[in-house]
Amino acid sequence: MSSCSSIDPLVTPYVDGELGDTDRILVEQHTLRCPRCRTRVAAEQVVRELLRERKPAFCASEAPVTLRAHCAQMAALRARAERAEPSPSVLQPTSRPFLPGVAWRGRLMPLAAAMMLTIIVGGAFLYQATEGSSRLLAAELAADHMKCFALNAVLGTDQSADSVQSSMASGFGWNMRLPAGSEREGLELVGSRTCLYGEGKAAHIMYRHNGRPVSLFMLPRSARPEQVVGVLGHECAIWSSGDRTFVLVAREARPDVERLAAFVHAALP
Repeated sequence: MSSCSSIDPLVTPYVDGELGDTDRILVEQHTLRCPRCRTRVAAEQVVRELLRERKPAFCASEAPVTLRAHCAQMAALRARAERAEPSPSVLQPTSRPFLPGVAWRGRLMPLAAAMMLTIIVGGAFLYQATEGSSRLLAAELAADHMKCFALNAVLGTDQSADSVQSSMASGFGWNMRLPAGSEREGLELVGSRTCLYGEGKAAHIMYRHNGRPVSLFMLPRSARPEQVVGVLGHECAIWSSGDRTFVLVAREARPDVERLAAFVHAALP
């Protein structure tokens, strides 16, 4: 039986595809029974896929002036703090104090780092041009889809239909009813969140389709042509109704995503 501490140094090379068969199988068997390590792997995969998808933009674009100025300011503050830091000889604690929750927070650090990197990457490069590029919008929402489900694996969100509908009404003025007959389509409600994207705030309703994550995003005051975009290993079905745009995101075959999108499109007001 592998332990979390023995798996820890294997996670990054596992995500990068650099492990031999023995270590790869060890990681996969461990994550099947360990939700926390499974969440860490999912979080690192989100970051890796997002960086790979954004590599051309990173190479072709400069960060905004405000971001460069902020980074320079943070570097200056860090250098100042290091100059003021006492030498190691001064800091010689005889024992390490016990801090409640430190171990738990330590396990969440990779996830927190992934969320922060997603935010930084999004802020630096995705805030530009989501209005003009459906593919860029789809990539941003696919990243949110992966991030929110990774977070849900830790938090264990499980909301009722009434709670989700109330949240949509209070947060977006959207008096909606969740699609009837979802169970027959293999859809199980998980809950809802509010996500930020390049043009503002989006409603995010989370499902599982036969056990696999599916997200439905609603973007208010938006209209886009109907299409299906493949990005970040996911299929994103996009359509508009009235002054709202909907995006259904899933890591499933395109025909299955189109069928689910058609079901949701027909059922929602």
